[in-house]
Amino acid sequence: MLAHRLIERKRDGGKLEPGEWRALIMAYTAGHVPDYQMSAFLMACFLRGLDHAETSALTEAMLGSGARFSLGSLGKPRLDKHSIGGVGDKVSLVLAPLVSVLGIAVPMVSGRGLGHTGGTLDKLESIPGFRTDLTLAEAQAQVETIGCALMGQTTELNPADRRLYALRDATATVESVPLIASSIMSKKLAEDLTGLVIDIKRGSGAFLTSFEQEIDLAREMIEIGASHGCPVIAVITAMDRPLGRACGNALEVEEAIATLNGEGPEDLVDVTLALAAEMLVMGGVAADCDAARAQLRAALASGQAADQFRRIIERQGGDPRVLDDTALLPQAAECELFTAPRTGFVQRVEPRAIGRGIVALGGGRSTMTDMVDPAVGFVITAKPGDWVEAGEPLASIYARDRTGIDSGRATLRSAVTIGDEAEPPLPLVSHRVTKEGVEELR
Repeated sequence: MLAHRLIERKRDGGKLEPGEWRALIMAYTAGHVPDYQMSAFLMACFLRGLDHAETSALTEAMLGSGARFSLGSLGKPRLDKHSIGGVGDKVSLVLAPLVSVLGIAVPMVSGRGLGHTGGTLDKLESIPGFRTDLTLAEAQAQVETIGCALMGQTTELNPADRRLYALRDATATVESVPLIASSIMSKKLAEDLTGLVIDIKRGSGAFLTSFEQEIDLAREMIEIGASHGCPVIAVITAMDRPLGRACGNALEVEEAIATLNGEGPEDLVDVTLALAAEMLVMGGVAADCDAARAQLRAALASGQAADQFRRIIERQGGDPRVLDDTALLPQAAECELFTAPRTGFVQRVEPRAIGRGIVALGGGRSTMTDMVDPAVGFVITAKPGDWVEAGEPLASIYARDRTGIDSGRATLRSAVTIGDEAEPPLPLVSHRVTKEGVEELR
């Protein structure tokens, strides 16, 4: 009766007390509350919202559902970065090895694809043999040894959020400030961090479609972090177009490897360096962001960051040869170009349509139990504002069969618009949010 009573109260706009949040999350984690009841409860939360006290209580309840890292003896800063989710966002694959090779411990707990966005775990698992299901002991030993682990939420580490995350993905309850904030912060606080940088996406492809909501989310996470002794900085970045060129799990790993080898697309490099620089300054490794960027570029140019990714892959059971031969990654059976239907300016490359198109190709999930095809997706070379000629290649479609190629074409026809003129896209990195306030970046 507990779940029924709480669903009813939240449905009617009431509030739950901290003890009720703990009881509900404990019961769900133990299997005493079925998914259909928790789905109804999440929808009630989505529609009615949570106040700050409820968001904090939910965060605490999920944090208390499992074990935590204990890394205080490392003697160096422990930081992580988390993205709210975007299309083509493979920043974590570049940032984690890059930052960890410069003296910061990065115990990165990531998630799977959510809604129209890809997930870091799905991308990593496209590397043959790569294990993301590390035990807490394995992950902690790896961070102590090489400075970084890239893992998912196990039954030990925040099992409540692991289940709720998948349920939100399948029940259209993703785009909620309190649910996003509690999910992220419960994972990150379990990592025993000394600081956290959040990448909040802005634009048509973002989960939150208003700037006010994005700032509210940043402030919510900053406040939760402060109450746990974990400083949080949020950076607002553009998601009115895909980030980089590759969209799809194995394709994004290939682009991340190119970036670690100094050959990545400029927008991906710029966002990665903006976030990584904040981490280096927060960790006391660099005096300011300009000095941090210089260190980061040197680590990319020297091959140190790529070598660190090789160590991470090898340590987690993956095939490190992918760093030298990306053909070892899963390959799509079919590949075909998509060309410009007319001459003009690229007005938009709609990320939500691209993300949903990847799901339609089999590269994401429509239900909690869907299997993901790591090889499918798009490589999109066109950017908003580009001038293109009729017949010029704009993208490549990677699919498992001809039906997938047709589906990919339909996606790109919907997502890519060409016209006689184009509005400028959003600034790639536009704002920085701290406990002191919101700063517009120029």
